[in-house]
Amino acid sequence: MPDNAGVSIPPSFLQELLARTDVVEVIGRHVALRKSGANYLGLCPFHQEKTPSFTVSPSKQFYHCFGCGAHGNAIDFLMAHTGATFREAVHDLAAQLGLTVPQDERSPQERAREAALRRAQQSLTELMAQAARAYRAQLKASPRAIDYLKSRGLTGEIAKTYGLGYAPAQWRFLSTVFADYSDARLVECGLVIEGDGEQGRRHDRFRDRIMFPIRNVKGDVIGFGGRVLDGGEPKYLNSPETPLFHKGEELYGLYEARSAIRQAGCALVVEGYMDVVALAQLGLGHAVATLGTACTPQHVRKLLRFTDDVVFAFDGDAAGRRAAQRALSAALPWASDTRRFRFLFLPPEHDPDSFIRAHGAQAMTAALAEATPLSRFVLEVAAQGCDLATAEGRARATAQARPLWQALPEGALKRQLLHELADLAGLDVRELQQLWDDAQPTARGSGPAGRSSLPPGAGRAATAAWTPAPTAPRATAPGAQASPLPPSGPRTAQAQRAARGWLNRNDRIARLVLTTPQAWEWLTADDHALLAQQPPPHGPLFAWLEAQWLEHGAQPWAVLREGLRGQPFEALALALYDSAWALARPAEDAPELSELRHELRELLRRLRIEHLKAQETEWLARSQHDPTALQHYRRVQAERLALQEKGETV
Repeated sequence: MPDNAGVSIPPSFLQELLARTDVVEVIGRHVALRKSGANYLGLCPFHQEKTPSFTVSPSKQFYHCFGCGAHGNAIDFLMAHTGATFREAVHDLAAQLGLTVPQDERSPQERAREAALRRAQQSLTELMAQAARAYRAQLKASPRAIDYLKSRGLTGEIAKTYGLGYAPAQWRFLSTVFADYSDARLVECGLVIEGDGEQGRRHDRFRDRIMFPIRNVKGDVIGFGGRVLDGGEPKYLNSPETPLFHKGEELYGLYEARSAIRQAGCALVVEGYMDVVALAQLGLGHAVATLGTACTPQHVRKLLRFTDDVVFAFDGDAAGRRAAQRALSAALPWASDTRRFRFLFLPPEHDPDSFIRAHGAQAMTAALAEATPLSRFVLEVAAQGCDLATAEGRARATAQARPLWQALPEGALKRQLLHELADLAGLDVRELQQLWDDAQPTARGSGPAGRSSLPPGAGRAATAAWTPAPTAPRATAPGAQASPLPPSGPRTAQAQRAARGWLNRNDRIARLVLTTPQAWEWLTADDHALLAQQPPPHGPLFAWLEAQWLEHGAQPWAVLREGLRGQPFEALALALYDSAWALARPAEDAPELSELRHELRELLRRLRIEHLKAQETEWLARSQHDPTALQHYRRVQAERLALQEKGETV
């Protein structure tokens, strides 16, 4: 099921799910654990170690590694270890406990359609697995194919790891594999092509090719890449777009590289299948490849489930530079202060496969260590084709830099890069800000509350002012082109009030968590539940924000903005973010994070007091009929009085 399918999972259900889940049992299926006092101990699955430092607490239902710092609950573990999405992890745990994930806002027809879709996809997955087994068997029986792999320096062990196979030079080989070669599903999953001649005879898509099975993060075969053994064309042939396979979202080798990525601490993105297996053959198993397409925001997002450090490796020729610029566009919206993106350019005569075979793993590792940081590459791209010795060249570099800088999320990296871009342009930082302000006078809603006076539009996805080559990300992708203005159409009463600056307590809380990515982490599970219970549109907005946080962690506004499109609370969120920009103060007067955290805690304290007062009224009304109601009333009243005694004021 797609990550965004259906409605948000209610926080109350997540709390119940985690309360009923035995985190020791869940983690114990993947990690060998032994009892150690009140906790359990084992070797951390997220980094390489010889002495156990991975602790699981049954009382806290929490895990923590004292070696690498990995921590979380059962949902976090399944997402980090298996690569499952948030929704997949929740459904997995719920199925183990015999619980049904609430789908209250879906009609029976919608649920039936989704169930039928899952069954259809599962049947296609089984066909792909059957074909993969047949191709592997053919490889063992083909000396010519084996000799080719040996000539590329590959062993049988690495071929087994990546499930390599061979498609014979036969037009209808798969008719010997599947009982019904006329099955429409064979065409649907891309294994077979319908003939276009008079006879309309169908035939296999892949013939006389080394087969590279493409697996999703769960290990299911969802597509194939086939490479010719001789000089035929095309050299590489991929599965077409199918219900299982979307090449703009999948990465070859990610399933096999998961553990190596964690151990290496980074992921290496290359362009070809042979690059991946050649690097793995020589000990660099943390490489993945895009599938005959430019790197997309979806690719980057998927990688960030496993690591915060990504290196893009490209050929050093003009095509490689263009591919690197497209990867830069995909990475910029995700480049927060805790993540690192780098770009490696090999000599023009080499790709990663030929380079590592010619120079060895040690030379490749050394080259990776010298990869260009994202910040420096931004400067290089901005200055591309510009004579910086002239005013015209510097002006052009400024224009090319603007959409790149605006695509970055708010944070220290973005601010530091602004200074470097100002130096490149020969301008003062404030002059550069003013220049970009004047270039976009109507743009609003793009500055974080209480932060430096950054240009309107900062933090949004890059506009079409600069793009090295056309790409087609989905409308909700963080790298998709975004309008600087909110969508047209009638605003809700709450949104109109927020736009005028008339904010109630829920407005102020929502504005703070929208403009401060890490703010959601400052709140407790009880706070999350309380916020989700607020009346619409605030309650649904808070529930949506929690689902985003649980699935992706803290996200910049540029990413949240894209996810908000079409949501019923979109207008409110935009108005609140706009009001934050209107109140933004100069950098020297901007509040510290500690001040924002204090403000959020105080707002939640007052909101909880109001919630408890409402509960008191309810218990008093029930006391005439319920003998225990007064006890509940006194308990709630004591809790409220304790909160009021703190006496803090915002």
